[in-house]
Amino acid sequence: MTKPLRIAIVAGEISGDILGAGFIQAVKAQYPDAEFVGVAGPRMQAQGCEALFDMEELAVMGIVEVLGRLPRLFKVKAELVKYFSDNPPDVFVGIDAPDFNLRLEKDLKDRGIKTVHYVSPSVWAWRQKRIFKIEAATNLVLAFLPFEKAFYDKFNVPCQFVGHTMADAIPLQTDQIAARELLGLDPTKRWLAVLPGSRGSEMAMLAEPFIETCKKLKVKHPELGFVVALVNEKRRAQFEQAWQATAPELDFELVDDTARNVMIAADAVLLASGTVALECMLVKRPMVVGYKVKPLTAWIAKRMLKTKYVSLPNIMADRELVTELLQDDCTPDKLFYEVDKILYGDTTALMAQFEHMHKTIRCNADQQAAQAVLALIDKA
Repeated sequence: MTKPLRIAIVAGEISGDILGAGFIQAVKAQYPDAEFVGVAGPRMQAQGCEALFDMEELAVMGIVEVLGRLPRLFKVKAELVKYFSDNPPDVFVGIDAPDFNLRLEKDLKDRGIKTVHYVSPSVWAWRQKRIFKIEAATNLVLAFLPFEKAFYDKFNVPCQFVGHTMADAIPLQTDQIAARELLGLDPTKRWLAVLPGSRGSEMAMLAEPFIETCKKLKVKHPELGFVVALVNEKRRAQFEQAWQATAPELDFELVDDTARNVMIAADAVLLASGTVALECMLVKRPMVVGYKVKPLTAWIAKRMLKTKYVSLPNIMADRELVTELLQDDCTPDKLFYEVDKILYGDTTALMAQFEHMHKTIRCNADQQAAQAVLALIDKA
Protein backbone atom coordinates (compact mmCIF):
# COMPACT_ATOMS: atom_id res chain seq x y z
CA MET A 1 0.00 0.00 0.00
CA THR A 2 1.43 3.37 -0.99
CA LYS A 3 0.99 6.19 1.49
CA PRO A 4 -1.45 8.92 0.41
CA LEU A 5 -0.01 12.22 -0.75
CA ARG A 6 0.37 14.53 2.26
CA ILE A 7 0.51 18.32 1.86
CA ALA A 8 1.15 20.78 4.69
CA ILE A 9 -0.56 24.11 4.08
CA VAL A 10 -0.85 27.41 5.97
CA ALA A 11 -3.22 30.28 5.11
CA GLY A 12 -3.38 33.44 7.19
CA GLU A 13 -6.49 35.31 6.05
CA ILE A 14 -9.74 35.04 4.08
CA SER A 15 -8.12 35.55 0.66
CA GLY A 16 -5.64 32.77 1.51
CA ASP A 17 -8.47 30.47 2.60
CA ILE A 18 -10.14 30.98 -0.80
CA LEU A 19 -6.88 30.21 -2.64
CA GLY A 20 -6.21 27.22 -0.41
CA ALA A 21 -9.66 25.73 -0.99
CA GLY A 22 -9.27 26.04 -4.78
CA PHE A 23 -5.79 24.52 -4.61
CA ILE A 24 -6.95 21.58 -2.47
CA GLN A 25 -9.86 20.90 -4.82
CA ALA A 26 -7.51 20.91 -7.84
CA VAL A 27 -5.04 18.49 -6.18
CA LYS A 28 -7.88 16.18 -5.11
CA ALA A 29 -9.09 16.01 -8.71
CA GLN A 30 -5.87 14.03 -9.38
CA TYR A 31 -5.25 12.54 -5.93
CA PRO A 32 -8.66 11.99 -4.27
CA ASP A 33 -7.08 10.49 -1.14
CA ALA A 34 -4.55 13.33 -0.66
CA GLU A 35 -4.29 14.61 2.92
CA PHE A 36 -3.95 18.27 3.88
CA VAL A 37 -2.97 19.57 7.30
CA GLY A 38 -1.93 22.94 8.73
CA VAL A 39 -3.57 26.32 9.39
CA ALA A 40 -6.89 26.61 7.59
CA GLY A 41 -10.01 28.71 7.34
CA PRO A 42 -13.57 27.40 6.93
CA ARG A 43 -13.34 26.93 3.14
CA MET A 44 -10.15 24.85 3.35
CA GLN A 45 -11.60 22.82 6.22
CA ALA A 46 -14.74 22.17 4.14
CA GLN A 47 -12.40 20.69 1.47
CA GLY A 48 -11.04 18.29 4.09
CA CYS A 49 -7.99 20.17 5.43
CA GLU A 50 -7.16 19.26 9.02
CA ALA A 51 -6.61 22.47 11.01
CA LEU A 52 -3.89 22.30 13.67
CA PHE A 53 -4.64 25.97 14.37
CA ASP A 54 -7.47 28.21 13.25
CA MET A 55 -6.65 30.82 10.62
CA GLU A 56 -7.72 33.61 13.01
CA GLU A 57 -4.49 32.96 14.92
CA LEU A 58 -2.53 34.54 12.05
CA ALA A 59 -4.96 37.20 10.84
CA VAL A 60 -3.45 40.16 12.69
CA MET A 61 -3.26 43.64 11.16
CA GLY A 62 -1.42 46.71 12.43
CA ILE A 63 2.00 47.09 14.08
CA VAL A 64 0.69 47.51 17.64
CA GLU A 65 -1.66 44.54 17.32
CA VAL A 66 1.12 42.36 15.89
CA LEU A 67 3.48 43.28 18.74
CA GLY A 68 0.88 42.20 21.27
CA ARG A 69 0.42 38.88 19.47
CA LEU A 70 4.10 38.09 18.84
CA PRO A 71 4.56 35.59 21.71
CA ARG A 72 1.54 33.60 20.48
CA LEU A 73 2.68 33.78 16.83
CA PHE A 74 6.15 32.51 17.78
CA LYS A 75 4.55 29.66 19.74
CA VAL A 76 2.31 28.68 16.79
CA LYS A 77 5.31 28.73 14.44
CA ALA A 78 7.45 26.62 16.80
CA GLU A 79 4.66 24.06 17.19
CA LEU A 80 4.17 23.85 13.41
CA VAL A 81 7.92 23.36 12.86
CA LYS A 82 7.94 20.55 15.44
CA TYR A 83 4.79 18.89 14.07
CA PHE A 84 5.98 18.93 10.43
CA SER A 85 9.50 17.83 11.44
CA ASP A 86 8.03 14.87 13.34
CA ASN A 87 5.47 14.13 10.58
CA PRO A 88 7.16 15.27 7.35
CA PRO A 89 4.74 16.12 4.54
CA ASP A 90 5.54 15.60 0.83
CA VAL A 91 5.57 19.39 0.44
CA PHE A 92 4.69 22.54 2.38
CA VAL A 93 2.60 25.31 0.77
CA GLY A 94 2.50 28.70 2.49
CA ILE A 95 -0.27 30.90 1.11
CA ASP A 96 0.51 34.63 1.27
CA ALA A 97 1.04 35.88 4.91
CA PRO A 98 4.76 36.33 4.08
CA ASP A 99 5.87 37.64 7.48
CA PHE A 100 4.78 34.37 9.06
CA ASN A 101 5.06 31.87 6.22
CA LEU A 102 8.52 32.76 4.90
CA ARG A 103 10.03 32.25 8.36
CA LEU A 104 8.21 28.95 8.71
CA GLU A 105 9.24 27.89 5.20
CA LYS A 106 12.92 28.65 5.95
CA ASP A 107 12.87 26.41 9.03
CA LEU A 108 11.14 23.59 7.15
CA LYS A 109 13.39 23.87 4.08
CA ASP A 110 16.43 23.69 6.38
CA ARG A 111 14.99 20.40 7.65
CA GLY A 112 14.78 18.96 4.14
CA ILE A 113 11.08 19.62 3.46
CA LYS A 114 10.25 21.11 0.05
CA THR A 115 8.48 24.46 0.37
CA VAL A 116 6.30 26.54 -1.94
CA HIS A 117 5.22 30.14 -1.35
CA TYR A 118 1.90 30.89 -3.10
CA VAL A 119 1.39 34.63 -3.91
CA SER A 120 4.56 36.60 -4.36
CA PRO A 121 5.23 39.39 -1.86
CA SER A 122 5.61 42.78 -3.61
CA VAL A 123 9.41 42.45 -3.81
CA TRP A 124 9.37 43.98 -7.29
CA ALA A 125 7.89 47.18 -5.80
CA TRP A 126 9.92 47.76 -2.62
CA ARG A 127 12.54 46.13 -0.37
CA GLN A 128 13.85 44.15 -3.33
CA LYS A 129 16.61 42.48 -1.28
CA ARG A 130 13.87 40.36 0.31
CA ILE A 131 14.17 38.16 -2.76
CA PHE A 132 17.26 36.53 -1.22
CA LYS A 133 15.27 35.65 1.92
CA ILE A 134 12.55 34.23 -0.31
CA GLU A 135 15.16 32.18 -2.20
CA ALA A 136 16.55 30.82 1.09
CA ALA A 137 13.06 29.89 2.32
CA THR A 138 11.46 28.35 -0.77
CA ASN A 139 11.93 25.80 -3.52
CA LEU A 140 9.30 27.55 -5.66
CA VAL A 141 7.22 30.74 -5.69
CA LEU A 142 3.81 30.79 -7.40
CA ALA A 143 3.08 34.21 -8.90
CA PHE A 144 -0.23 35.75 -9.97
CA LEU A 145 1.20 38.11 -12.60
CA PRO A 146 3.70 37.74 -15.48
CA PHE A 147 5.89 40.69 -14.45
CA GLU A 148 6.41 39.04 -11.05
CA LYS A 149 7.91 35.95 -12.66
CA ALA A 150 10.10 38.17 -14.85
CA PHE A 151 11.48 39.80 -11.68
CA TYR A 152 12.30 36.43 -10.07
CA ASP A 153 13.93 35.24 -13.31
CA LYS A 154 16.38 38.16 -13.14
CA PHE A 155 17.66 36.72 -9.85
CA ASN A 156 17.40 33.05 -10.94
CA VAL A 157 14.92 32.34 -8.14
CA PRO A 158 12.50 29.50 -9.08
CA CYS A 159 9.09 31.02 -9.80
CA GLN A 160 6.08 29.93 -11.83
CA PHE A 161 3.38 32.24 -13.18
CA VAL A 162 0.01 30.53 -12.55
CA GLY A 163 -2.41 33.32 -13.46
CA HIS A 164 -4.82 35.15 -11.16
CA THR A 165 -7.83 33.47 -9.55
CA MET A 166 -9.74 36.76 -9.81
CA ALA A 167 -9.28 36.69 -13.60
CA ASP A 168 -10.72 33.17 -13.63
CA ALA A 169 -13.71 34.18 -11.49
CA ILE A 170 -14.69 37.30 -13.49
CA PRO A 171 -16.21 36.73 -16.95
CA LEU A 172 -14.66 38.52 -19.93
CA GLN A 173 -17.93 40.48 -20.33
CA THR A 174 -19.89 41.67 -17.29
CA ASP A 175 -23.62 42.40 -17.12
CA GLN A 176 -24.18 46.05 -16.22
CA ILE A 177 -27.99 45.88 -16.35
CA ALA A 178 -28.11 42.88 -13.98
CA ALA A 179 -25.75 44.64 -11.54
CA ARG A 180 -27.93 47.77 -11.54
CA GLU A 181 -31.00 45.65 -10.92
CA LEU A 182 -29.25 43.88 -8.05
CA LEU A 183 -28.28 47.19 -6.43
CA GLY A 184 -31.57 48.95 -7.18
CA LEU A 185 -29.96 51.61 -9.40
CA ASP A 186 -31.83 53.47 -12.16
CA PRO A 187 -30.84 51.62 -15.37
CA THR A 188 -31.31 54.75 -17.53
CA LYS A 189 -28.80 56.99 -15.71
CA ARG A 190 -25.04 57.30 -16.04
CA TRP A 191 -23.32 56.22 -12.83
CA LEU A 192 -19.91 56.91 -11.35
CA ALA A 193 -18.68 54.36 -8.80
CA VAL A 194 -16.85 56.09 -5.96
CA LEU A 195 -14.47 53.85 -3.98
CA PRO A 196 -12.42 55.78 -1.41
CA GLY A 197 -10.83 52.66 0.09
CA SER A 198 -11.56 49.85 2.53
CA ARG A 199 -9.16 51.04 5.25
CA GLY A 200 -9.93 53.81 7.74
CA SER A 201 -6.74 55.70 6.83
CA GLU A 202 -7.68 55.66 3.13
CA MET A 203 -11.20 56.89 3.81
CA ALA A 204 -9.83 59.69 6.03
CA MET A 205 -7.54 60.93 3.24
CA LEU A 206 -9.72 60.35 0.16
CA ALA A 207 -13.42 60.75 1.06
CA GLU A 208 -13.31 64.56 1.00
CA PRO A 209 -11.46 65.08 -2.32
CA PHE A 210 -13.58 62.35 -3.95
CA ILE A 211 -16.82 63.99 -2.73
CA GLU A 212 -15.60 67.43 -3.89
CA THR A 213 -14.91 65.87 -7.30
CA CYS A 214 -18.49 64.55 -7.43
CA LYS A 215 -19.76 68.03 -6.54
CA LYS A 216 -17.96 69.49 -9.57
CA LEU A 217 -19.16 66.70 -11.84
CA LYS A 218 -22.77 67.22 -10.72
CA VAL A 219 -22.61 70.89 -11.72
CA LYS A 220 -21.52 69.96 -15.25
CA HIS A 221 -23.64 66.79 -15.53
CA PRO A 222 -26.82 67.14 -13.39
CA GLU A 223 -28.07 63.74 -14.62
CA LEU A 224 -25.05 61.85 -13.25
CA GLY A 225 -25.55 59.45 -10.33
CA PHE A 226 -22.98 58.43 -7.70
CA VAL A 227 -22.78 55.00 -6.08
CA VAL A 228 -20.41 54.16 -3.22
CA ALA A 229 -19.34 50.68 -2.08
CA LEU A 230 -18.69 50.47 1.67
CA VAL A 231 -16.98 47.43 3.12
CA ASN A 232 -18.40 47.72 6.66
CA GLU A 233 -20.30 49.93 9.11
CA LYS A 234 -17.18 51.83 10.19
CA ARG A 235 -16.37 52.87 6.62
CA ARG A 236 -20.04 53.79 6.05
CA ALA A 237 -20.04 56.05 9.13
CA GLN A 238 -16.75 57.64 8.04
CA PHE A 239 -18.05 58.33 4.54
CA GLU A 240 -21.37 59.70 5.80
CA GLN A 241 -19.53 62.09 8.12
CA ALA A 242 -17.35 63.38 5.25
CA TRP A 243 -20.42 63.64 2.98
CA GLN A 244 -22.38 65.74 5.48
CA ALA A 245 -19.36 67.96 6.15
CA THR A 246 -18.44 68.45 2.47
CA ALA A 247 -21.55 68.31 0.28
CA PRO A 248 -24.76 67.36 2.12
CA GLU A 249 -26.79 68.52 -0.89
CA LEU A 250 -25.39 65.73 -3.08
CA ASP A 251 -27.13 62.38 -3.49
CA PHE A 252 -25.02 59.25 -3.01
CA GLU A 253 -26.32 55.70 -3.24
CA LEU A 254 -24.50 53.90 -0.41
CA VAL A 255 -24.16 50.16 -0.97
CA ASP A 256 -23.14 47.55 1.58
CA ASP A 257 -21.93 45.22 -1.10
CA THR A 258 -18.72 44.23 -2.81
CA ALA A 259 -16.86 46.82 -4.86
CA ARG A 260 -17.17 44.40 -7.79
CA ASN A 261 -20.94 44.72 -8.19
CA VAL A 262 -20.76 48.49 -7.79
CA MET A 263 -18.05 48.77 -10.47
CA ILE A 264 -19.96 46.50 -12.86
CA ALA A 265 -23.06 48.68 -12.40
CA ALA A 266 -21.13 51.90 -13.12
CA ASP A 267 -20.03 53.60 -16.34
CA ALA A 268 -16.71 54.71 -14.82
CA VAL A 269 -14.90 54.41 -11.48
CA LEU A 270 -13.01 56.78 -9.18
CA LEU A 271 -11.00 54.60 -6.83
CA ALA A 272 -8.22 54.34 -4.29
CA SER A 273 -5.14 52.43 -5.41
CA GLY A 274 -5.01 48.73 -4.50
CA THR A 275 -6.21 45.32 -5.71
CA VAL A 276 -9.50 47.01 -6.59
CA ALA A 277 -7.76 48.64 -9.60
CA LEU A 278 -6.98 45.17 -10.98
CA GLU A 279 -10.58 44.13 -10.32
CA CYS A 280 -11.82 47.24 -12.13
CA MET A 281 -9.65 46.34 -15.13
CA LEU A 282 -11.11 42.81 -15.11
CA VAL A 283 -14.72 44.06 -15.08
CA LYS A 284 -13.78 46.40 -17.98
CA ARG A 285 -14.63 49.80 -16.54
CA PRO A 286 -12.55 52.93 -17.18
CA MET A 287 -11.02 54.31 -13.98
CA VAL A 288 -9.11 57.14 -12.39
CA VAL A 289 -6.84 56.20 -9.49
CA GLY A 290 -6.48 58.73 -6.67
CA TYR A 291 -4.33 58.17 -3.60
CA LYS A 292 -2.99 60.14 -0.65
CA VAL A 293 -1.09 59.20 2.47
CA LYS A 294 0.39 61.30 5.28
CA PRO A 295 3.42 63.36 4.09
CA LEU A 296 6.00 61.37 6.10
CA THR A 297 4.64 58.06 4.76
CA ALA A 298 4.76 59.48 1.22
CA TRP A 299 8.36 60.64 1.70
CA ILE A 300 9.44 57.18 2.90
CA ALA A 301 7.45 55.38 0.18
CA LYS A 302 8.95 57.55 -2.56
CA ARG A 303 12.44 56.44 -1.54
CA MET A 304 11.50 52.77 -1.22
CA LEU A 305 9.27 52.23 -4.26
CA LYS A 306 10.99 50.77 -7.30
CA THR A 307 8.04 50.96 -9.72
CA LYS A 308 7.06 53.83 -12.01
CA TYR A 309 3.37 53.29 -11.23
CA VAL A 310 1.23 52.29 -8.25
CA SER A 311 -1.81 50.70 -9.92
CA LEU A 312 -1.58 47.10 -11.16
CA PRO A 313 -3.02 47.77 -14.66
CA ASN A 314 -0.24 50.29 -15.29
CA ILE A 315 2.46 48.08 -13.76
CA MET A 316 1.29 45.16 -15.91
CA ALA A 317 1.25 47.28 -19.09
CA ASP A 318 4.45 49.16 -18.13
CA ARG A 319 2.76 52.39 -19.24
CA GLU A 320 0.09 54.73 -17.94
CA LEU A 321 -3.08 53.10 -19.21
CA VAL A 322 -5.11 54.66 -16.40
CA THR A 323 -4.53 58.05 -14.83
CA GLU A 324 -2.91 58.05 -11.39
CA LEU A 325 -3.25 61.20 -9.29
CA LEU A 326 -1.16 60.84 -6.17
CA GLN A 327 -0.48 63.05 -3.14
CA ASP A 328 -0.49 66.76 -4.19
CA ASP A 329 -1.98 65.83 -7.57
CA CYS A 330 -4.96 64.16 -5.90
CA THR A 331 -7.08 67.33 -5.96
CA PRO A 332 -10.76 67.77 -6.84
CA ASP A 333 -9.87 69.90 -9.88
CA LYS A 334 -7.51 67.31 -11.38
CA LEU A 335 -9.74 64.37 -10.45
CA PHE A 336 -12.76 66.15 -12.01
CA TYR A 337 -10.92 66.75 -15.28
CA GLU A 338 -9.77 63.13 -15.61
CA VAL A 339 -13.06 61.52 -14.51
CA ASP A 340 -15.02 63.76 -16.88
CA LYS A 341 -12.80 62.53 -19.74
CA ILE A 342 -13.40 58.83 -19.08
CA LEU A 343 -17.12 59.22 -18.31
CA TYR A 344 -17.94 61.00 -21.54
CA GLY A 345 -14.99 60.14 -23.83
CA ASP A 346 -14.22 57.18 -26.07
CA THR A 347 -12.69 54.33 -24.07
CA THR A 348 -12.96 51.62 -26.77
CA ALA A 349 -9.19 51.16 -27.15
CA LEU A 350 -8.73 51.03 -23.37
CA MET A 351 -11.40 48.34 -23.00
CA ALA A 352 -9.73 46.26 -25.74
CA GLN A 353 -6.43 46.53 -23.85
CA PHE A 354 -8.16 45.52 -20.58
CA GLU A 355 -9.65 42.46 -22.28
CA HIS A 356 -6.24 41.45 -23.67
CA MET A 357 -4.68 41.77 -20.20
CA HIS A 358 -7.55 39.81 -18.65
CA LYS A 359 -6.93 36.92 -21.06
CA THR A 360 -3.19 37.04 -20.27
CA ILE A 361 -3.78 36.25 -16.58
CA ARG A 362 -6.82 33.97 -17.01
CA CYS A 363 -5.05 30.62 -16.80
CA ASN A 364 -7.09 28.40 -14.41
CA ALA A 365 -4.86 29.43 -11.51
CA ASP A 366 -6.10 26.72 -9.11
CA GLN A 367 -5.16 23.96 -11.56
CA GLN A 368 -1.88 25.66 -12.54
CA ALA A 369 -0.86 26.02 -8.88
CA ALA A 370 -1.72 22.37 -8.18
CA GLN A 371 0.26 21.19 -11.23
CA ALA A 372 3.30 23.29 -10.26
CA VAL A 373 3.36 21.89 -6.72
CA LEU A 374 2.84 18.30 -7.91
CA ALA A 375 5.61 18.72 -10.51
CA LEU A 376 7.98 19.95 -7.79
CA ILE A 377 7.55 16.66 -5.92
CA ASP A 378 7.45 14.52 -9.09
CA LYS A 379 3.75 13.76 -8.74
CA ALA A 380 2.44 15.64 -11.81
